[in-house]
Amino acid sequence: MKRVILSVVAVVAFAGAAVNLQAQDAAKVDAKHYTVAFENDRVRVLKAHYGPGEKSTMHSHPNAVAVFLTDAKGRFTFPDGKSEDFNGKAGDVIWNKATVHLPENTGDQAFDVVIVELKGKRSAK
Repeated sequence: MKRVILSVVAVVAFAGAAVNLQAQDAAKVDAKHYTVAFENDRVRVLKAHYGPGEKSTMHSHPNAVAVFLTDAKGRFTFPDGKSEDFNGKAGDVIWNKATVHLPENTGDQAFDVVIVELKGKRSAK
């Protein structure tokens, strides 16, 4: 009987973790700032817009490339409480490993960025 109860608890915990990971999708938990512009089996392209002083919610991204459409000044806060400030210039292109973060615009101007999220396994060289 104990094994059955432990098995049920494990399944419920696993299901809860899967729902939690899914709930961290930026486009789902923060539709105010993120919209899906394109998606196929290899990539998902998000458009992000933050007004001055606006803050997101904690969410995740897989490996991605970000393209700044405007200058940007902001801060990423991570689940462990640490934070990192960033400054982007219009036209900057950056690579980001998969991450969980809470972005905010610390500047006095709105900023826009396009995020190309990569899906699946890396292609062969």
